[in-house]
Amino acid sequence: MYTQALNTADAGERTIEDAARSAQFQARIDAEERIEPNDWMPAAYRRTLTRQISQHAHSEIVGMLPEGNWITRAPSLRRKAALLAKVQDECGHGLYLYAAAETLGTSREELVDLMLAGKANPTLTWADIGVIGWLVDGAAIMNQIPLCRCSYGPYARAMIRVCKEESFHQRQGFEIMLTLSRGTEEQKAMAQDALDRWWWPVLMMFGPPDKVSQHSDTSTKWKIKRFSNDELRQKFVDATVPQAQFLGLTIPDPGMKQDADGHWIYSDIDWNEFSAVLSGNGPCNRERMAARRKAHEEGAWVREAAAAYAAKRKQRQLAQAAE
Repeated sequence: MYTQALNTADAGERTIEDAARSAQFQARIDAEERIEPNDWMPAAYRRTLTRQISQHAHSEIVGMLPEGNWITRAPSLRRKAALLAKVQDECGHGLYLYAAAETLGTSREELVDLMLAGKANPTLTWADIGVIGWLVDGAAIMNQIPLCRCSYGPYARAMIRVCKEESFHQRQGFEIMLTLSRGTEEQKAMAQDALDRWWWPVLMMFGPPDKVSQHSDTSTKWKIKRFSNDELRQKFVDATVPQAQFLGLTIPDPGMKQDADGHWIYSDIDWNEFSAVLSGNGPCNRERMAARRKAHEEGAWVREAAAAYAAKRKQRQLAQAAE
């Protein structure tokens, strides 16, 4: 009982200490200071960032698969070279983000294990590659530019380079769509079909509506996020509708209208589809994740060889230091 009493007192003191630290932490956030890996942070802040950054990294890695599938089928050498560069960029983005997540105390191996249960949509035609660049990467830019001012330093710094490269991807995608929409009737129909299939999934990329979002309040309080899901979604729609009009394509939303303030008001999103994808029942979940698992398993020897080389090099350095 005596020991239990001591433990209770210690726990109470820790609670008071953590409350004081939390207040100091929030004061730093409110003062727009960056939080670095060695700084004290609440456990919930660490968990929130680990979840967000790791999911972001997963999306970059899995996102290579539908585009990589088209490298050998790109319609010209120029398109092939550009697509190769884009896939390489996406791989690099995943690595930057995994490195940022590792600073929060979770190993890359754990993060990759978590990745091997994801979501994906099919790329049926070359126009899908254009739409992915124009809309998917465009939505990513809308989401990610505010992250350059995220309160966590490693994440914010990684996003600066990611956003620069994503802007290239978005322009590349728009150029593909422009070429198709200025081409034959068949090519324009292909572009419209891709837009029809991708429009609603892209709007879902911004996350659930604010009224049901589980993480928005705390993420905003800690300045991980600067804008809500619905705010970013509306900004994206307002920016994209004029682009579609320029291309001569029709947004697949007959109920869309413009309000007095110039905002494009879109119809209700089918959040049941969103929930199904998150539950692992998306159009290409099983196929795409099977490919990702296969690649991970077949690459095991590379990781083992790299680890063995690192261990051997460390032993050599220790031996030299001891001489």
